[in-house]
Amino acid sequence: MTDQNQNPETAHDVPEQGVETNGTHEDTTIAGEHEVEDTSPEARIAALEAEVAELKDRWVRSEAEAQNIRNRAKRDVDDARQYAIQKFAKDVVEAADNIQRGIASLPAKAEGEDSLVAKLREGFESTERSFLGILERNGITREDPTGKPFDANLHQAMAEQPSDEHEPGHVMQAWTPAWLLKGRLLKAAMVIVAKSTPNAEKATTGLDTSA
Repeated sequence: MTDQNQNPETAHDVPEQGVETNGTHEDTTIAGEHEVEDTSPEARIAALEAEVAELKDRWVRSEAEAQNIRNRAKRDVDDARQYAIQKFAKDVVEAADNIQRGIASLPAKAEGEDSLVAKLREGFESTERSFLGILERNGITREDPTGKPFDANLHQAMAEQPSDEHEPGHVMQAWTPAWLLKGRLLKAAMVIVAKSTPNAEKATTGLDTSA
């Protein structure tokens, strides 16, 4: 009876080897997982600061792109508002050119001229002044290039002629004026450009060979 009572106590007092081994393995595994997940406060702060910097950079880029889109949209709206009448304006300035051609076709003003011709000229000129005033109020202006340097952005050269009265490369005659819509070219002027005369070219390029 005594041996039977001691055996359970012995079994209870001495832990099994397998239990100790399992406990040790479990503790090691938990400790390993804890070491992987745990980070120092400094490392965590650095990671958060890097994330904030990246988010801030993305926000700045996004805001800049959005501002560019707003600027382009505003510019497109402004252009559409200002130049929506461009096609109509081209037709209108053609009518203005026709009025000018009508005035130019009349005889030059002279004393004792026929009263009908005088009244016709006055009517044309009055109509032209009124018409030009309406165009100017709507941003359409006329520019006479006569005597000015030739500008390929505003003028269309129809011919080139030698001239002693005009500097080479200057407009000596304009068949039609240049028309602008709020500073933008609407219709180029048709012009004749002056060039050097043969005598002038010889005077500037000739050599004295008499010596």
